[in-house]
Amino acid sequence: AGETADASARLWDSWGPARVPRPPRGGPVTVFDATTGPAARAAARHADVVYVRASSPERAAALRDELRRAAAAHGRDPDGLRVLVALTVDLGDAETAPGPGPESGPPLAGHGTYFRGGPVDLAELVTHWYRAGAVDGFHLTPLTPGRDLERIVNGTVALLQHRGLFRTFYPGGTLREHLGLARRANRYAPRGAGAAS
Repeated sequence: AGETADASARLWDSWGPARVPRPPRGGPVTVFDATTGPAARAAARHADVVYVRASSPERAAALRDELRRAAAAHGRDPDGLRVLVALTVDLGDAETAPGPGPESGPPLAGHGTYFRGGPVDLAELVTHWYRAGAVDGFHLTPLTPGRDLERIVNGTVALLQHRGLFRTFYPGGTLREHLGLARRANRYAPRGAGAAS
């Protein structure tokens, strides 16, 4: 994965600003699923966004800190890394669930952590973990998209927007801007051109 990310970045940089359309000039966003040791090492070196799996905010914070330290060791600005907790979300039959919250569940979404509860419970979890500084955000995968996606959007997201924790519009024009990521420096740019290319 690291070799692929490096080759993609080199190819992108070799095109130069004249051949890259204006909107994506900041470079593509590189995303890694860092749930294993080798993937985490490659993510620290190459990723803009990293997915981790954690069953507690303390574990998520530890993974985030570890990735940020490793990124700094590679000479990267750790603030240029977004760490998202990947959750498979089951919002069905919330009334009969034994108890909302993250659980180490059956082999869903790459043997990761999944959430079972209602839209309000999910909003509470996101609020708690984010305000505790454990993560930069969440990557949610609905267990049953036809059912859960609507509950996430109209329930969880609406509550988070009301709390000021979810945007109500996108001020930028690219995914990189939406994530608050700086333009990636072009390794082939003349000295002084750097991130402007």
